Amino acid sequence: MTALTLLGPLGELRTAPLAEAPAFRKPTRPLTSRVAYAAAHVVPKPFADNTPGRPAEIDWEATLAFRHHVWSWGLGVADAMDTAQRNMGLDAAATRELITRSAAEAASVGGALVVGVNTDHVEAETISLDEVVAAYTEQLHHAEDAGAGVVLMASRHLARAADGAADYLRVYREVLAAASAPVVLHWLGTAFDPALAGYFGSDDAATASDTLIEIIAQAPDKVTGVKMSLLDADAEIAVRRRLPETARMFTGDDFHYVGLIEGDQVGHSDALLGAFAAVAPNASAAIQALDAGDVAGYRAILGPTEELSRQVFAAPTYYYKTGVAFLAWLNGHQAAFQMVGGLHAARSLPHLSRIVELANDSGSLERPELAAARWHALLTLNGIDASSGPDVSSPASQAGLEVFA
Repeated sequence: MTALTLLGPLGELRTAPLAEAPAFRKPTRPLTSRVAYAAAHVVPKPFADNTPGRPAEIDWEATLAFRHHVWSWGLGVADAMDTAQRNMGLDAAATRELITRSAAEAASVGGALVVGVNTDHVEAETISLDEVVAAYTEQLHHAEDAGAGVVLMASRHLARAADGAADYLRVYREVLAAASAPVVLHWLGTAFDPALAGYFGSDDAATASDTLIEIIAQAPDKVTGVKMSLLDADAEIAVRRRLPETARMFTGDDFHYVGLIEGDQVGHSDALLGAFAAVAPNASAAIQALDAGDVAGYRAILGPTEELSRQVFAAPTYYYKTGVAFLAWLNGHQAAFQMVGGLHAARSLPHLSRIVELANDSGSLERPELAAARWHALLTLNGIDASSGPDVSSPASQAGLEVFA
C-alpha cells in the first residue's frame, strides 16, 4: 500500500495510507431530486506570466475540458463566478471570452450553464447608480447573446454607491426589467468579499433579507432563484422559507451544504457551490442516492466532503480558489499547479497538506496514485524530503514529477 506523506504546521512529517479511488458511477439519466451547479475555476497556461496584475492567459483546452468533466457527472456548470477568480486575476476580456466559450461548449453537449453577470469591467472604483445599471445591463446582454443563463452577482460598485435599501430596489428593478429570461440573484457574504459589507442595505442579515424578498416580489417572473453565500445556515433557511414557489434557493454555503441540500420537512436547498467543482463525482453520486430515495447513502457519500470543503474555504475564505485549483491538479485536470494572478501561492504547504489528507479520507482523490505522486513532487520541489512517499521511479511518480520538468 502506498504511503502518503503529510506535512504538519511546524514542518513535521507523518504518513497515512493512500485510500483507493471510490467506485462512483456517472449517471445514466439526468439528476432529478436536486438541481446542482459546480462553480468552475479557470486553468492558465503554465508557461504564461501568471504573476499578480498580469492579464489572464487561459489554457482554453484544459479549462473547457474541466467543464466537460463536470457535465459528465450530471452537474451543471456555474461559470465566470468568483471561483473563476473574478476580481482576483481574471480580467474583463478573459471573462467575456470564458462566457462565450463555455456557452458554446454547453450547447454542444446539452450541459446546464449559468454565468456570472457583474459590473467589474468598469475600472473606476466609484460610479453612480445609473452607471451601475448600465454596467450590469452590458454584461447581461453579453451573457444572453452567448446563450447562457444568468447569475446576477453582487456588485462592489453597487455596495459603494447605494445609500440604503431603496437604492438596491431601484437598481435591481431596472436590471431585471432588461433581462429577457429569469435570473438567479446572488448574495455574497463578507467572508468571501469584505467589500460587500452592508449589501442589500444592511449588515443585519434579517433586515437585508427583507430587501431581497422585496426585489423578488417586484419582479417574480424575472427571478428563478437565489444563491446565498453567507456561511450562515440559519439565515439561508429563513430566506428559503420566504421564497415564492417560482424561486429556488441555491446554497452557496460551503460549510453546511450537506444538511441544507438534504433539507427538512419544509423544504431543501439546491446547490451552486465552488466546493462541488472540487468534489464533482462525490456530489453526483450523493444526488444519485437521493434520486433513489437513499438518504443514508447520500449522507455517507457527501458528509465526509464537508470537512474537506471547510479546509478549502478556511479563513481568509476568499483564497479558497487556491484549494479548488490544487485539487484539480491533484486529480489530473490540469498539468501544473498554477493560477492566474499568482494565486497558487495564497495557501501554505501545511494548509495544502491538510487538503490532501481530507481529500484522501473523503474519497475525493479521483486518481490516488497520481495525486500522491504530484503532492510528493511538490514537497520535494520545496525542499522537503518526501522519501516516505511512492517510489519516484514508478510511472505514477513520473506523471507527478513531469509537471516540473
